This record gives sequence, structure tokens and C-alpha cells, in this order.
Amino acid sequence: MRKALVVGGSNGIGLSIATELANRNEIEHIYIVDKSPILPEYENIKFSFKQFDLNSKDYSLFDDFNDIDTLMITAGFGRLALFKDVGEQHIIDSFNVNTIAVLRLINRFYSKLEANEDFYCGVMVSIAGFMSSPFFSVYGATKAALKIFIESVNVELEKAGTSNRILNVSPGSIKGTGFNQGKTDLSQTEGLAKEIINHLEAKDDLFIPKYEEVFKNVLERYHRDFRAEGLHSYEYKLNSGRIKDCQK
Repeated sequence: MRKALVVGGSNGIGLSIATELANRNEIEHIYIVDKSPILPEYENIKFSFKQFDLNSKDYSLFDDFNDIDTLMITAGFGRLALFKDVGEQHIIDSFNVNTIAVLRLINRFYSKLEANEDFYCGVMVSIAGFMSSPFFSVYGATKAALKIFIESVNVELEKAGTSNRILNVSPGSIKGTGFNQGKTDLSQTEGLAKEIINHLEAKDDLFIPKYEEVFKNVLERYHRDFRAEGLHSYEYKLNSGRIKDCQK
């Protein structure tokens, strides 16, 4: 029987992934680690929760999860704001949670990734890590760092002779999460959660939801002229009514 760890799994897409994993007969247990507790209406008999702030210096808590074969990291936050309006502590916290925490966690479980036994590992990154994103400069920078890290380590894993890979999940805005000051709605994220798990278990290295429908053209425009696409992104955000604090 399999066991999974979802870091950032008490709400949003993380909770949705944990819930979908719990629906599988072969999954015996899902550990959830998050700063916020799971609301009672989302509890599951297969869940066990531990509260933890990824800003912490001591990550020894994660030594308790050596029996897992699945690691999904979904924790992260962002704030839509011009860089001039961002405080220094926000910069530090953003990299600590969005970037450094992921590297620390994968470092702790790297022996499982490098082994011959199946180990399924995925990280919620963002399409913002693939292009300039005005009003999201700090968030985009934290995700761009993750993109390059995952690509680099996946080459190392291939050269090590293992079939295990880190899946980079890079969506745009996701409905049914708390990222844009919304509320968790599992009915809206269920389909995406299933897609993510399918890519995770196929040991894919990249999944961009709505790639063909939306992001293929956006990325092509960006690579043709990143300055023009950056200006387009600026105006789009300005006119969208989204310029406010947001958290996932």
C-alpha cells in the first residue's frame, strides 16, 4: 500500500490533490503538512495533519515521512503589486516559502528520487515562471528559480539511471482556490487534480494546464518579443481588477 505527503495540502489545489489520492484504493495514507489546519468539512479518514510553517529553520519534522512513495509540494503564495510597493520581508518570505522550501524538501527526499524504486514527486510552479509578469515580479522570480532547478535536477536524475522525475506543474490562475482571495471549492479543482496525478504517476517532467488552448500562443508571443508581451501583461492585469493582495 502506498503513502503520500502533500505539503500545502490543507486547502486549494493541494487539498484537491490529497482528496483525489484518498479516493484511490492503493493509497493507504496521506500526510498533510501545512501552516493552516484542514477545515472539518474536508477531513478524510486517510488524512493525518501536521501544522508547520515553511519559514522555519528546522525541517526535521519531515524525517517522520520516510515511508512515502509520493511527494507533492503545493505550498506557496503571491501578491499582485508593483515591485516598488513590496516590502523587504515579503521578498524574503516569498523565496523562503515558494523556492527554498521546495529545494530543502527535495534535498531531504532525494535518495528516494534517485533510487530504482518508483517515487512520484511533483511541485506546483506557475506559468509566471516562464515569462515576465509585471505586478508579480517577486512571485514570478520565485517560480522561475523553481523551473530551472527542476529542469536541472531532472537531467541529473536521468544521468543517474533512474526513471523517477520531478513534475513541474505550471498553471495560470486556478478557480476554486484561495489564491485570488477566493475560497476552496473542490468541485472546481477536481478535474485539474486528477490531471496532475495522472502526469505525476506517468513520471512526466512538465504539465502546463490549458497549454494548447491558451499558453502555447502566449509563450510564442513572449519568445518573439518579451518586451511587448510584458507590456501586454501589465495592461491586462491593470484592467482585470486583480490588483490586490492575493494568497494561496
